[in-house]
Amino acid sequence: MSTTTPDHEHDRVPTMNGDTVDTDLARAWVQAIAAAMDQHKDHLTQLDSAIGDADHGINMHRGFSAVTAALAAADPDTVGAVLVKVGTTLISSVGGASGPLYGSAFRTMGKALQAPAADVPQFAAALAAGLQSVQKLGAAAPGDKTMIDAYAPAVDAFRQRAESGEGFAAAALAAADAAEEGMRATTPMQARKGRASYLGSRSIGHQDPGATSTALIFRALAETAEAAR
Repeated sequence: MSTTTPDHEHDRVPTMNGDTVDTDLARAWVQAIAAAMDQHKDHLTQLDSAIGDADHGINMHRGFSAVTAALAAADPDTVGAVLVKVGTTLISSVGGASGPLYGSAFRTMGKALQAPAADVPQFAAALAAGLQSVQKLGAAAPGDKTMIDAYAPAVDAFRQRAESGEGFAAAALAAADAAEEGMRATTPMQARKGRASYLGSRSIGHQDPGATSTALIFRALAETAEAAR
C-alpha cells in the first residue's frame, strides 16, 4: 500500500532534526495522508459498500481535503497544534463515525505534543493516547473488525522500536507494516462493532474499511519519515 506525497503549499522541506518530529514533518505527514485518501477513496468506498454505508472513502477524502485547507489558513506553529487542527477539522467536516473517531485520535495526539518538536518516545506516547481515545469513544477492542485492528498493532510496533532506541523512520516503518498486517487480518473476522456488526456472519470475508484507512495513515507516516531522513 503506497502513498505519494503531493507538493506542499510551503517551500519548506521537512527534514529529520536530531530524529525529532517538527511542525514541517507533521504537515508533510498530513499532506501525505490527504494524497493517500485521494488515491484510495474508490477502494475504501468499495470496501465499505460490502459491509457499511458505502461512504468511507468519500468521507475520508472530504475530511482530509478540508484538513489541508484548514492548515494552510491557520499555519499552526507546533506539532501539537497541527494535529489538534487536523482533529477538530475532521470532527466538523466528516459525517458518520469516521469524523469523531479519527478526529478524537488526532486531537488527543496533538494535546500530548504541545512542544515545537517531539522525539520518538514522545510520539509513541501520543500515538498510544490517540488509540485510547478511539477505544473509549468507539468501545471497540482488537478482534472486533474495526480500525483498532490496525491501530493497536501499529502503536505496539512503534513503541517497541522507540523503547529499543531506534530512530523515528524505523519506528514508523514498523508501525506501517504492523498496521497493514492487522488490516489484512480483519478479512476473516466477524464484525462485533459498528454497522458491519448488523450483518453477523455475512461480514466475514470482507476487509474492514476503517482498518484500511488507518493502515494508509501509518504508511503515509512511514513514507514521510523516510523521505525526511
